Amino acid sequence: MLVGFGSALGAIMLLVAARRAEFARIERAVRNREDARRTGSAAAQLQYPLIDLSRCLGCATCVAVCPEKNVLDIVHGQAKVINGSRCEGASACERECPTGAITVTVANLEKPTDVPVINEELEVYGSPGLFLAGEVTAHALIRRAVGHGTAVAAKVAQRIEEGGGQPDALDLVIVGAGPAGLACALEAKRHGLRFLTVDQADQPGGAVAKYPCHKLVMTRPLELPLYGRFSRTTYTREELSSLWQQIVFEQGLDFRGGEVFQGLQRGADGCYAVETSHETYRCRTVCLAIGRRGSPSKLGVPGESLPKVSYSLLDAGSYTGRRILVIGGGDSAIEAALALAEQSGSLVTVSYRRPRFFRLKEGNRKRIEQALESEQLQVFFNSRVRDIRTEEVELQVVENDRVSSLILPNDAVFVLTGGVASTELLGRAGVSFDSGLRPGMKPLPERGSDLLRVLLFGLVFTLAALLFYAWNGDYYGLSPAERATHPQNDLLRPGRGLGLIMGAAAVGLIVINLSYLLRRSSSLRLKPGAPSAWATSHIVTGTLAFLCIALHGAVTPNTTLGGYAFLALFVFLITGAVERYLHSWVPRAANGSELNPDESEARFDDLSSMHPGHRSFQEKACTGVIALIENKRWSGSFVRRALALVAIQRGLSRFLTGVRQRGRAEGISDEHLAETVRCSKHTHRQVLLAVHFEDLRALLGSWRFFHRWVAFLMVLLIVLHIVYPFTDVALVELLEVPFDFDRSDLTEGP
Repeated sequence: MLVGFGSALGAIMLLVAARRAEFARIERAVRNREDARRTGSAAAQLQYPLIDLSRCLGCATCVAVCPEKNVLDIVHGQAKVINGSRCEGASACERECPTGAITVTVANLEKPTDVPVINEELEVYGSPGLFLAGEVTAHALIRRAVGHGTAVAAKVAQRIEEGGGQPDALDLVIVGAGPAGLACALEAKRHGLRFLTVDQADQPGGAVAKYPCHKLVMTRPLELPLYGRFSRTTYTREELSSLWQQIVFEQGLDFRGGEVFQGLQRGADGCYAVETSHETYRCRTVCLAIGRRGSPSKLGVPGESLPKVSYSLLDAGSYTGRRILVIGGGDSAIEAALALAEQSGSLVTVSYRRPRFFRLKEGNRKRIEQALESEQLQVFFNSRVRDIRTEEVELQVVENDRVSSLILPNDAVFVLTGGVASTELLGRAGVSFDSGLRPGMKPLPERGSDLLRVLLFGLVFTLAALLFYAWNGDYYGLSPAERATHPQNDLLRPGRGLGLIMGAAAVGLIVINLSYLLRRSSSLRLKPGAPSAWATSHIVTGTLAFLCIALHGAVTPNTTLGGYAFLALFVFLITGAVERYLHSWVPRAANGSELNPDESEARFDDLSSMHPGHRSFQEKACTGVIALIENKRWSGSFVRRALALVAIQRGLSRFLTGVRQRGRAEGISDEHLAETVRCSKHTHRQVLLAVHFEDLRALLGSWRFFHRWVAFLMVLLIVLHIVYPFTDVALVELLEVPFDFDRSDLTEGP
């Protein structure tokens, strides 16, 4: 009893400590989301993970596998998008989610964008035979670009085979020799198409060839048509560019370098005339793999045409001992600044127009912070270049609402502020960017927790076990003593025949069941099978193991180690079922509602637009009502937070009284004031609902903790149940006691 009491107290202490640590982590996630909203990095740029909360179990697999940190986090027991703009579309979260709760898609396509309108086959609407591939489609990853190029060539080959080619026209012209263009060319050769590839650069490689020296440009497995799987998963810029050139040479691809794409025209016969700076090519189909960057963005300031101004950095080693200004705050600018700062004698300054960096990759963010701490370089936020001179540059810096000019000695300027998308060139080629032509994106509905299918499996297996029990009812209906003389005893007893096979099968099923935890581990390199299949098998194998052990023990569990293991497995199944039930039925509408105050802010904005002269009053009402709960939100125990609800309600009454008094003092009408009070109450309810919701999630977290400890106890009992008979036999042999018995009896089950 004392051991049990002490163990219970220890478990409670661990649970409380874990809960407080989780609460602190949730608070950090909420603060990070608020910072992201203020800086603009919360909103999606292109790729964006959408989360189905009805399926999300809060296992944090998506957070662990995401190559860019701080995109996702666990808030209130489920996944939430924190920094949407950092998502690169790697889709690792979508592939590894065990319940299929995440879908990575391209966001905000309903609004006018610079994203081309194409169908699922990557073909431009209204221009049959014109395909886009790679970064120009708003998908930036090399692996995705290779998939695009391969798919386009395969589709062209299918159409040529079905409709036949034309002797006076090529089957395919590929514009761009980056990853998408090269993959398209290799797949076209594999299908025997008549094609060629043109690029404005002299060598293949696309944008990769313009990256800084030694930059790591690929970190995931890749496979190309005809070439096969790459021998490594990581390559620098130099290594990958050399490999592209080697592939073009070995495969004998028709590559035309140094030809600038100028446009294309579609003739009455359906063929295209692709115009370059050197020649015009007639073809049946075209694949444009020209990227998104287009021409570099210009500053539009005096001195920008000086020879010392560059728009890309190829070799930082040639800039030793120089005074350098890097303009921009994106990943390219930061990587260039860090590379230049590593050169001996270099003095590097970064000018960025925003008050802080955002949308940076996690690795670049940490490196720039370390460089600033070590004074390896300096950064001027809220600054713009006003003039570039031969030996100096002039910056305009805004600090504490004060504008000042700063003169910096300078030898080289790098303008790395992105590029102007080639939308005009694409538009002349027949590519549309009209969002009205784009098929409407259907909102992803909640698909449910998929429990019905799993429960159906369990029901079928249970009915099968009951039929087996009924078929052998004449044996199972006997007492243990009477079974010894039954003809089926050697087949159905725990130590022999089918009974022993059932016991071994149960152990195997439990091993498979627990292997699910290994499959979810982010440190496991080889991950066979789909995560969703493993999640389903986790429940199915648990149910099957329970039924197998019941038959292994001849449906008569005793007060033995096997009987206790059987009981632990039963409790394990029940706690797991309750956990899935809670995940399915705990209301999700409030999950992270303090992360999405858009509705409340929109209501206050509507009021402000109706009464623009009182915008400051509206903003104070909106922020003040949230602060009522925030002051008590992230501190105290469960009981203290519950008691604080009363104080929060009293605080709301006092706050609304103050709002009415300030409103009357500022001359706000009674109708406007009443609407402000209603908005304040609505916002208060939304945030307060998140508080209640988190306390409900605390119950779910505690139950999951209990479920895992039951699993540990079950495994321990099963191991002891298996090992015990062998240790007993070994002890008998050691003592050389001349017992006369059938040793198979020692392996009896429950």
